[in-house]
Amino acid sequence: MANLKELSTRKEPLTGGHRMCPGCGAPIAVRQILLSSKDPVVVVCATGCLEVSTTIFPYNAWTVPYLHNAFENAGATLSGVEAAYQNFKKKGKISQHINFVAFGGDGGTYDIGLQSLSGAMERGHDLLYVCYNNEAYMNTGVQRSGATPMGANTTTEPAGKVKQGKLQWKKDLTEIMVAHSIPYVAQAIIGNWSDLTRKAEKAFSIRGPKFMNVLQPCRLGWGYKPEDTLSIARLAFDTCIWPVYEVENGIYKVSKPKTKKPVIEYLKTQDRFRHLFKPGNEKLIEEMQAEVDRRWAQLLAKEEKKI
Repeated sequence: MANLKELSTRKEPLTGGHRMCPGCGAPIAVRQILLSSKDPVVVVCATGCLEVSTTIFPYNAWTVPYLHNAFENAGATLSGVEAAYQNFKKKGKISQHINFVAFGGDGGTYDIGLQSLSGAMERGHDLLYVCYNNEAYMNTGVQRSGATPMGANTTTEPAGKVKQGKLQWKKDLTEIMVAHSIPYVAQAIIGNWSDLTRKAEKAFSIRGPKFMNVLQPCRLGWGYKPEDTLSIARLAFDTCIWPVYEVENGIYKVSKPKTKKPVIEYLKTQDRFRHLFKPGNEKLIEEMQAEVDRRWAQLLAKEEKKI
């Protein structure tokens, strides 16, 4: 695995001066993942926060080959680029290895782009799809997505007298990708650079379709101070509300916190959950804790049984 000194010598994929929000986790994920590739990279980016903030005409913050596509078709677009590359290699027009990476937010991955993503994984294209997951449609106004956790306040499922935020638990997209029987699937956070870059390096070393789901807190939609982004991501890991693990050829490997903290420690750091602390909502937090504990135990059982 490359150390910090080696990573710092590689070409930066993003220039300074892009227009992401202060404290945004997306550029952190992009830089750390792409710097983990020893080979040239080609990037496809679905419409979303990352795209609109790095490619405002006539400016472009990317220093690597980059293609913007619509919200719903990052998987299909990159499949076509990768297929063209394989054809050029067969004809002897290209000899060097190139890594192909798609970035999509949770809206363009969990929901609008799920069919395209599933097709790319099922067809077996040699590419890495990265979901930079901020758990809502942040670019268009903080609407709920399939990745939004239960109890979170959003503009389309607001907390109020009728209900207390989103009623449903989030979709487990990482396990859906595991069900595609692809060579490598991982969940990570931006608060642990060594784990994230190690997983990215491993993904780049494996031929075939790969998927990484990276939690990146959004200070605007979640409601916290910009400087707390990394600490909140680490709290998601410590409370197991966002398990960090990888599945390589069907074998699970789970990263475990030194001390598993109660979910309430994570919830109280963000304005999107502040309504849960009003009198009468204690049961909702208890239900969330119980569900986190159930899913954590289920994940540990998969690792133990090596299934």
